[in-house]
Amino acid sequence: MELEGVEYRVNWDAFDPGTSIFLPCLNCAEARKQMAKTMRKLGFRTIDKISIEDGVRGLRIWRT
Repeated sequence: MELEGVEYRVNWDAFDPGTSIFLPCLNCAEARKQMAKTMRKLGFRTIDKISIEDGVRGLRIWRT
C-alpha cells in the first residue's frame, strides 16, 4: 500500500477487529480518503482519527 509516496507493507490478515494501525502522514485528509478506499476494497469496516502520537502526526485506524 502506498500513502504519500511511502510504501507500507501491512499484514491485512492480522488486522483483526479490535486492532489498529498508525500511519504517519502530512496531509491527513487525503490519507483518510485513500485509506477509506482501501478499506472498502478489502471489505473492512473501520473508524479513523487524525492524531499525534510520540510527536508524529498521522492517521490511527481501528478495525471494527
